[in-house]
Amino acid sequence: MSLKSSNKVDTNRYQLEITVDAETFEAAVEKAYKRQNKNITIPGFRKGKAPRKFVEKYYGEQIFYEEAINSLYPQEMENAIREAGLVMIDDKVDFELVSAGKDGLDFKATITTKPEVSIEGYKGLTAWKKKVEVTDKDVEDELARVQERNSRMVTVEDREAQNGDIVEIDFDGYVDGKRFEGGKAENYNLTLGSGQFIPGFEDQIVGHKTGDEFDVNVKFPEDYQAKNLAGKDAVFKVKLHEIKKKELPEIDDDFVKDVSEFNTVDEYKSDIRKRITDAREAAADDAVDNQLIDKLVGLVQAEIPQAMYENRIDEDLRDFSYRLQAQGMNIETYMKYTGLDKDSIREQFRPQAERQVKLRLALEKIAELEEIKPSEEDIENEYKKLADGYHVEVDKVKKLIPAEDLSKDIAVEKAFNLVKDKAVIAEGEPPKTEDSADEKKEAESAE
Repeated sequence: MSLKSSNKVDTNRYQLEITVDAETFEAAVEKAYKRQNKNITIPGFRKGKAPRKFVEKYYGEQIFYEEAINSLYPQEMENAIREAGLVMIDDKVDFELVSAGKDGLDFKATITTKPEVSIEGYKGLTAWKKKVEVTDKDVEDELARVQERNSRMVTVEDREAQNGDIVEIDFDGYVDGKRFEGGKAENYNLTLGSGQFIPGFEDQIVGHKTGDEFDVNVKFPEDYQAKNLAGKDAVFKVKLHEIKKKELPEIDDDFVKDVSEFNTVDEYKSDIRKRITDAREAAADDAVDNQLIDKLVGLVQAEIPQAMYENRIDEDLRDFSYRLQAQGMNIETYMKYTGLDKDSIREQFRPQAERQVKLRLALEKIAELEEIKPSEEDIENEYKKLADGYHVEVDKVKKLIPAEDLSKDIAVEKAFNLVKDKAVIAEGEPPKTEDSADEKKEAESAE
């Protein structure tokens, strides 16, 4: 293979002229002849037995060229793109055959490439980190949630029903003296005070005891979804079978031993405080990262091909589809439930995809400018990390992920770490004037 030329013909568009030597092209033609000959019939020869020169004389010299070109094309293109130092971003290629014959193969291919990127001012970016505080109330609230999760329902027999209780009831509804559809149920569990039923229904159960039979008089709301009932008075005949209340366990050392690995309430509270602190610290760090990412995205100077965004949307949609499948749903069912079509879903993913593409371009350029090159040890450690994460052998990961691709990902990560290390992190919330000041500065620089 010989890359004769590589010429920029438009923004992010290059035309490559590629030559395949005569010997290589002849070998591909011969291979195509051997594959096709078994199905070829030539007068005077048994099927599949005609010599190549007779087949070419009968059908034309170029009969095997198309298959030969198709077999050579993928590898020749890959070699030429690598030799030209380009990165093709999609598989849409404008192909032009220049010549094919005994002297070899010559063709042109016009491809879309990654854009040329410039970025300045990525050192010394300002971000704001919220001060993390954990109060005693935060700890008590979390402890109350654990207490709630470990509660149990007990039957109440010595008092009337009250809000917060769960009652088991039969009810039978009437409007204008006639039963209506959907107004009857037996052994129905209802939490009083939940607002699950129409206004007034639950309030009239409060104060009754187990075994009581009584009427509940209500009026359907004017905007009730069943138009035939909207605004009408109704009577429900109710029988109260059982009253249950939630019983919370006492928070003591025995409770702590049951729900955790700790022995005392104080130890458990200390652990809760630490977990809340760690979670809020992580959230605060993520917020800093997002501020820096937004600023890096804004610093990228490049004419980015639309194809890069579309490719990223495709990747995000595949990930989304996998997550849906893990939940027992597919994308078609999701569209049915949400009323969205594929174009609408793609548009929902577009802002995220554009941000991801610009961030990757920014970090790749920073890695280039800073001459960030992962070591062999970095690559091996990352392979091991991935293998441990997926619980597979390192060799299996190496077969799935080329070292070159992994090296680029590590370089990008190191580039972002460099940006964070050089950033100015202030404590507190971003000043409200920061965005407007940035916009003013950008406007002035543009002038």
